[in-house]
Amino acid sequence: MKQSNQSSLADFILEGLFDDSLTHVFLFSLTMVVALASVSGNFLTILLICADPRLHTPMYFLLSQLSLMDLMFLTTTVPKMATNYLSGKKSISFVGCATQHFLYLAVGGAECVLLTLMSYDRYVAICHPLHYAVIMNGRVALMMAVMSWLGASMNSLIHTVILMHFPFCGSRTVHHFYCEFPAVVKLVCRDITEYEKTVYISGILFLLFPILLVSTSYGFILHSIIQMRSAGSKRNAFATCSSHLTVVSLWFGACIFSYMRPRSLRTPLQDKVGSVLYSIITPTLNPLIYTLRNKDVAKAVKRVLGRDVVIQRL
Repeated sequence: MKQSNQSSLADFILEGLFDDSLTHVFLFSLTMVVALASVSGNFLTILLICADPRLHTPMYFLLSQLSLMDLMFLTTTVPKMATNYLSGKKSISFVGCATQHFLYLAVGGAECVLLTLMSYDRYVAICHPLHYAVIMNGRVALMMAVMSWLGASMNSLIHTVILMHFPFCGSRTVHHFYCEFPAVVKLVCRDITEYEKTVYISGILFLLFPILLVSTSYGFILHSIIQMRSAGSKRNAFATCSSHLTVVSLWFGACIFSYMRPRSLRTPLQDKVGSVLYSIITPTLNPLIYTLRNKDVAKAVKRVLGRDVVIQRL
């Protein structure tokens, strides 16, 4: 019995993304640059929203939560991958793997829920602009954020506890650069047919159902835009929604590629590519998409920078 418990708590081996070839050294360096840019972009987005009172609105509060989730996603997956590559080690402890699995699944689920709720925010802004301040107030935005974090964390805790109680066999090599669910579940030695039913339910609740709600929201938005008579109003409406729709497409597109493909078509390399898309690339693009063409953010940057200049002169 003691041997069984000890083996079940043994370390896992993370296969990683890169080897020692020159090409992979370059790709690792490029990945680190992208990850640092992502951390900087999301951190500055949060800082800017907190610093400028004019951005203390429900929309920008939800955007700050999105940036926080992207930051957590990066810090959950990238540092361990980089540490293992630079040290030449590939191991991760049982507790470390469980913690990583819980955090990435919680943050990923929270982002699915939050992006869905942000589409409702855009629906209210376009379809009911006169009632926006009443419907989407600070309390509602806070409740949306709490729902995203709490619901996803409970789902992640359930799956992490169940998965880590299964017996693992073989070399315990995770063919990935972090403890992602599909890669870890392949190491389970027991029949998991019943457990897979709960996985399908979670997939419906956190992936398919949100996609349906987002599509419904944008269906109403498109209908309202078509009925607008002013070309300027149409442009403003499209500008209001384009950033969020782009982020939604990137995020859910990467998640569908990673989790909705048939098992017969899945390969470790494809799983790694899909994970890089939603764990590194998408968090890097999100702050750029939301800030490059956003006049409010551009004005906020000028105000904050102008304030710093005045303080330095004083």
